[in-house]
Amino acid sequence: MKFACVQLNSREVIQENLLFAEKLIRKAATSGADVVCTPEVTDQMLADRSERVEECHYQADHPAIEFFGLLAKELSITLIIGSMIIKSRDDKLHNRSFVFSPMGDIQAMYDKLHLCDTDLPTGEQYRESSCYSAGDKAVVTQVGDITLGMSICRDLRYGGLYRALARQGASVIVVPSAWLAATGKMHWEVLLRARAIETGCYIVAPDQVGAHSGGRRTYGHSMIVDPWGAIVARSTKDEPDVISADLDLALVVQARKAIPCLSHNPDYQF
Repeated sequence: MKFACVQLNSREVIQENLLFAEKLIRKAATSGADVVCTPEVTDQMLADRSERVEECHYQADHPAIEFFGLLAKELSITLIIGSMIIKSRDDKLHNRSFVFSPMGDIQAMYDKLHLCDTDLPTGEQYRESSCYSAGDKAVVTQVGDITLGMSICRDLRYGGLYRALARQGASVIVVPSAWLAATGKMHWEVLLRARAIETGCYIVAPDQVGAHSGGRRTYGHSMIVDPWGAIVARSTKDEPDVISADLDLALVVQARKAIPCLSHNPDYQF
């Protein structure tokens, strides 16, 4: 099965973001991708979302839901929208991933478990918890013969989630992100490869890239990593891009047999 990552530079206007994402999704499908995955906040990147909750949409009236469902159906692909910002009835927000089937329906959703509350040495501060509600469950779903595990951006720092997804049968885990440029050079590749190695999974990680409103910069370098930790596809562009790779599930079996970490569950004593 061929997976593609769409690397984006989402801005503030939803309709413009949707049309640009569509262009690259079509490019990925034309290249033969069966599954196309976009980054976190594909729909809209606002400078200070905590002050602009009223501009966000409930799922029932979000314009991207129908838009991406119809696109997946037209192209006959599984389309993973890395995340969109969804308003709940208590006026908090959810950072939510969607898996659209080739029939255009929503077959799975996942709300980001680990929110980004951080104070960086650069002086940048982020407080997702000021307006977001964290998810409360891990999610796996079936895509053809592949069991797919779902995660978003900061989840990548929590290895226990990836181990749990793999133990639930995931052989591919997606990591759609809007990874900050400030930590990208040191952490992005290292963490993606570590998660692949310790789970024996393919890791598929589309990222946002470049400058966004409010001074935020994201890292790019979208990549696909095989179960041995080898990078099999990587964007080298500091701009929107499409990368893809054919996933060989025999490598998952091979890696897990050679390094059976998932079968070991020691009870550590302190």
